[in-house]
Amino acid sequence: MTLSDELSKLTELRDRGALTDEEFARAKRLIHEIAVARPQRRTRRLRPDSKGFALDVRALVRASLVTGGDPVERAFRSRKAAPRKLVLILDVSGSMDAYARAMLLYLHAARAAGRRVETFAFGTRLTRLTPELGSRDTETAFAAAAARVTDWSGGTRIGESLKTYNDEWGKRALTRGAVVVILSDGCERGDTALIAREMERLARQAFAVVWVNPLKGHPEYSPQAGGMRAALPYVDRFLAGHDIASLQALGTVLGGIERRHAA
Repeated sequence: MTLSDELSKLTELRDRGALTDEEFARAKRLIHEIAVARPQRRTRRLRPDSKGFALDVRALVRASLVTGGDPVERAFRSRKAAPRKLVLILDVSGSMDAYARAMLLYLHAARAAGRRVETFAFGTRLTRLTPELGSRDTETAFAAAAARVTDWSGGTRIGESLKTYNDEWGKRALTRGAVVVILSDGCERGDTALIAREMERLARQAFAVVWVNPLKGHPEYSPQAGGMRAALPYVDRFLAGHDIASLQALGTVLGGIERRHAA
């Protein structure tokens, strides 16, 4: 299945495989706009803000010099916002074939949106794709990612892949304070108890965990897959991921996350 075929399924623009070059470019631009949304955090640095909470003494003194020492107008400051770390982990196993390559377009756009974005893929093993998706050219990035991932469209080992992430990258403080987004249908062939243990480890360090499941977009869907049931208690936001509208919802959620919420 070609990228255009899968992207047409994601966007629902036309029947499978019927995207024109213009429609493909338009879809890429839209996904890029969605991917720009980043979770924010409050830093210790202060900036001028008329509605701020902290009195800006220096600005107050400077202004009072003009009025002969009388503080006519008060100046305030508030904490400056900065992008929070974002970790994106994409399931590229066989059961995700209809969505994974199109979702990779989202990962590539998010990677290009700014610093402090890390990207991974997994099937039977975890692969870091941050360097490969660093290219501005989509096709170049996709070719590099395809060459890097050796288990594309194969089996699924969610628990083992999460364990690898926690063991190798969680210990490097990559997860601490980050918003972690897992894009997967939750279908697991291995030990679901391992998923629960590793999701608990992940949730303890992350600011928030978001799970994007393309199957959730179907009206009759319920999380019956063992892997999904094991993961849900540690998920803060459980979202669909089957079309552009659901990715827009993801962008809205990421742009509005300010503190950890219950699932």
